[in-house]
Amino acid sequence: MGRTFENRKAAMAKTASMKTKLYSKFGKELYVCAKNGGADPTANLTLRRLIERAKRNQVPGHVIEKALDKAKGGGGEDYSTVRYEGFGPGNCMIIVDCLTDNNNRTIGDVRTCFNKAKAKLGAPGSVAHMFDHRAILSFKHDDEEAVLEALMAQDVDVADIENEDGIITVICPHTEFYKAKTALSEAFPNLQMELEEITFIPQTQTEISGEDVQLFEKLLDMLNDCDDVQDVYHNAEIKS
Repeated sequence: MGRTFENRKAAMAKTASMKTKLYSKFGKELYVCAKNGGADPTANLTLRRLIERAKRNQVPGHVIEKALDKAKGGGGEDYSTVRYEGFGPGNCMIIVDCLTDNNNRTIGDVRTCFNKAKAKLGAPGSVAHMFDHRAILSFKHDDEEAVLEALMAQDVDVADIENEDGIITVICPHTEFYKAKTALSEAFPNLQMELEEITFIPQTQTEISGEDVQLFEKLLDMLNDCDDVQDVYHNAEIKS
């Protein structure tokens, strides 16, 4: 019983830690977005998308409101976005996006993560050119042609469209995100998005196996534990 309790306690602590990290990540991102573009979601479309994403990730309303109130009050920390690129175990490619108020601290933390996983940081642009910056919208629908027609009617630049098991996924340049979402919302008023995000999609995959898999997973865990790290993108494909 004691062992079971300890295991449950450890699992609960891990879950709480993950939630804290998630709330901190969204809180910081909401604050920066509202401070730079205004705290009114109707006028700041990026903020509106971020609030919707936070809610889908079950971020409590008080966390969202606190971030917006902090932005409205002016002052506060001055965060800047910074992107690091590098090569992970098995020579896979990695992009790390951060929000920081101390560049020296952040680069030190990220470099430590890479070093401990036998990976190496690269120069700006050394990796990003091998990724496509894309908007992805996924939703339940059974008529791929109707979806494509609705997008083309609004001159949306569609890079790809997929239909798998009744889920349609639209991929377009990141600059077309709101245009695509608006076109879909107007054409299909009751449409519920399963996924809507702007991300980096690798142009090629790098297969990793053996010890590289453990080092890669260690690297991801360490990066995700860094307070300043917001998102991590990679092209690693684990060999089964």
